[in-house]
Amino acid sequence: MRRLGKKSLLSLAALVGISAGLTVALRYEATTSEVKSNEASETIKIGEQRFLRWATPREIPNISFLNDAGKTLSLMDFRGRVVLLNVWATWCPPCREEMPSLDRLNAERGGPSFEVVALSIDRDTALVGPFYREIGVKTLKGYFDSNARASAALGAFAVPATLLIDRQGREVGRALGPAEWDSAEVKALIDELTNVSPMKN
Repeated sequence: MRRLGKKSLLSLAALVGISAGLTVALRYEATTSEVKSNEASETIKIGEQRFLRWATPREIPNISFLNDAGKTLSLMDFRGRVVLLNVWATWCPPCREEMPSLDRLNAERGGPSFEVVALSIDRDTALVGPFYREIGVKTLKGYFDSNARASAALGAFAVPATLLIDRQGREVGRALGPAEWDSAEVKALIDELTNVSPMKN
């Protein structure tokens, strides 16, 4: 029987991880396909981008990822607050384009009731800190999905992908591609979900 070398074992482990992520993603898509086909949705313009808001918030997998201290977190840890979950990577030009607006939004609205969770899928997590410093990010924390299992489970197979999640951990809607995340339209959505007066700008 032929013994696998170190590189072969690492490749096999990577394939197993990807397969597991895809399996979870397919299950997620299967459970939500009926909602997609039977319920209307609303398209909201965010600058040149479109945000698709579901008619009814959707249950999503309780994904796990790491923070910048190396601690494993899950979406359950964010229950009780509204989350704008942005799946991104340092090598993605559109991600670089929209990142400053995510940081401005988090600076203005971030707190006990809301957070922008910028989830990097970079394999090398050490790239994120220098990237943040290069583009002037001041408020976003480091969250990491280096094996891409969490993003696959959410059906986010391209970057950037952004999901708006309510206090109960359900997906309110999503957008694919860069957007103006500190726009009035996005702030209105967040204020609605956090029960903040629409008078606030």
